[in-house]
Amino acid sequence: MDFGTIGAGTVAQAIAGHLVAAGHKVTLSNSRGPDTLGDVVTRLGPLASAGTAGEAAAADMVFLTVGWPQVGAALAGLPEWDGRILVDTTNNLESMRPAVADLGFDTASEFVADRAPGARVVKAFNTLYAPYIAADPRHAEGRQLLFYAGDDTAAKTTFHEVADGLGFAPVDAGTLREGGRLMQIGGPLSALHALRQD
Repeated sequence: MDFGTIGAGTVAQAIAGHLVAAGHKVTLSNSRGPDTLGDVVTRLGPLASAGTAGEAAAADMVFLTVGWPQVGAALAGLPEWDGRILVDTTNNLESMRPAVADLGFDTASEFVADRAPGARVVKAFNTLYAPYIAADPRHAEGRQLLFYAGDDTAAKTTFHEVADGLGFAPVDAGTLREGGRLMQIGGPLSALHALRQD
């Protein structure tokens, strides 16, 4: 299985670091083009590469890590998803003030899914602060909980296996609607950092 990131900031680099440490290939992309990511991929090592958003989005599992105001533009014009897995790490924060975008009855990941037809969307990593994502999830006391949600059972199973392989303790929070509400800004799982004893 290969991996890609749409966005190459702190969260993307943290996830990519875990992936390459586990022996996976990952293609990172940003809005400025692959030539701007030389230092990032050099630091991550030979399993990391820089590509266009289209190249990153062609991976088996793709992590959407851009800021909320960039979500629409980042997903526009990408190749057909054809059932590939899109992991939505975003929170619907319009700015760093923060101001939460009003999506009506939809959750942020339902908004994302509407803009990525054919993708099997899994919500994950949005409940954790970036330093907790970047850190080794394995501790003497247990493993870092990682909540996820989605509507496609097979996609969630695949994500669970990947997250478990990276050292996290993945927990299925339900569908994009019910689980998404638990995980979104202001929900009971937002910013909940906990360890599970194995």
